[in-house]
Amino acid sequence: MAMAVNSAIPQPRRKNGMPAYQRIQYAIRKRIEDGHLKPGDTVASERELARLHQVSLMTARHALAELEREGIVERRRGVGTFVAPPKIHFNKLMSYTEQMASCGLAPSSKIIFARIVNGEPEVAARLGLPGDSPMVKIERLRHTANEPFAVESCYLRAEEFSGLVDAPLGRSSLFSTLEHDYGIELAYADEEVDATAADAALAELLDVPRGAPLLRMRQVIYSAQRKVVLYVVGIYRSDRHTLFIRRFR
Repeated sequence: MAMAVNSAIPQPRRKNGMPAYQRIQYAIRKRIEDGHLKPGDTVASERELARLHQVSLMTARHALAELEREGIVERRRGVGTFVAPPKIHFNKLMSYTEQMASCGLAPSSKIIFARIVNGEPEVAARLGLPGDSPMVKIERLRHTANEPFAVESCYLRAEEFSGLVDAPLGRSSLFSTLEHDYGIELAYADEEVDATAADAALAELLDVPRGAPLLRMRQVIYSAQRKVVLYVVGIYRSDRHTLFIRRFR
């Protein structure tokens, strides 16, 4: 027996197999990624999106609600919907490039410092080295959506990784470089997270007031063979990052 379809229920239109609400989300994410929409910019209203994509108001509302849940947009009652300041959720060992891509954002980096250093015994100890050992230090200023996000200092053994001093790490991922050029499979990290305050140099780099609260994350990153590969000190704008932790019992 054939079943009757209730024609009063709006059916979301599909294109190329993609549900209508996902098409709306893709279009908004693409405009953000391409720089046409920046943090604080107004996003089209539910009614405008419904008209533009030829869907029901309910479908447009669902699309915006999902984007709000993901932290992509902010909806202010009686005012409108706006592109949210980008936030990163630290719940997986990923490179900065991978983190940004997972949020639909276009990252960029500027190398501040890339040299062989020594005389940093605390850092050397993190890498399992004698205190006066030479190390590669790469410091980068991280941007996304034309905003400074973080200052990251990465340390590696100079004996194995001296070639990274000249690597184009302003345009490429350090994780990918280690995996593709050095054959290293990164597996896990031990992390310490605390708060710090912006000194004059950090305040200028991150475009925050001097003394502003910042999130500091120190990571000792291991290979699949449980060998320490990398020590990273990241200083992040606390208004742009969220630490997400899942606990089990």
